[in-house]
Amino acid sequence: MAGLTTGGPNVDVSLLYEINGLALRAPDWVDRSVGLVGEYGIPLALVLLVLWCWRGARRQDESTAVESFAALVWAPLAAGLALLVNAPLREFVGRPRPFRENEGLQVLDTAPGTGFGAELAGADYSFVSGHATLAMALGVGLFVAHRRIGLIGIALAVAEGVCRVYAGVHYPTDVIGGFALGTAVVLVLAPLAMALLTPVVRAVAGSPRLGRLVRAKGGLLPRPVGLTQTQTPPAGQRPHESDLAA
Repeated sequence: MAGLTTGGPNVDVSLLYEINGLALRAPDWVDRSVGLVGEYGIPLALVLLVLWCWRGARRQDESTAVESFAALVWAPLAAGLALLVNAPLREFVGRPRPFRENEGLQVLDTAPGTGFGAELAGADYSFVSGHATLAMALGVGLFVAHRRIGLIGIALAVAEGVCRVYAGVHYPTDVIGGFALGTAVVLVLAPLAMALLTPVVRAVAGSPRLGRLVRAKGGLLPRPVGLTQTQTPPAGQRPHESDLAA
């Protein structure tokens, strides 16, 4: 399917040359750094953000911790599901990599698609970007669990997309398509996913052995206590005067 433009004077190709042109003028160490960051660094940073958010969620009250943990479980599940949707979509569209259709590009990744998830995403086709799909799904999933950390995750996902265009292995529209796919999978299926995951997480939270996955020891808020408490004396024993004074 050649419905997407793969060459010619259009905005997609123009942006590709402008962003990738920075790689032609940058020192080699910068290009290598961007290539590594885009291939491994940003995905790893997003995983660490998920773990950091989980650490903070364990210190919340039980009901909030359960909801946050369920959302954090959904984030990587949604990312994996988005990659599964990405695989047949790439085959259906069949858009070649930009360096196969456009001359003069600086390709930083000498073997596009050989990184993680290549077997799911398809190494020979460009639309949609698997890295952008994965990164945005994790970013939006984090946003569902924690707004501020999620904004950082979304910013990292945008940086991931720029890195892939900079590397010459994706068109800008490949990245935008990946952002849309990752976001759609997370948000559209989130109500169903949360309805299924929340009871499971609540059961885990109540388990003596697995409960610490959801709540930290001593991290829960104490239950409300009344201003005055009177203890009922055992049968046959008169209450103390201090109790009567209360």
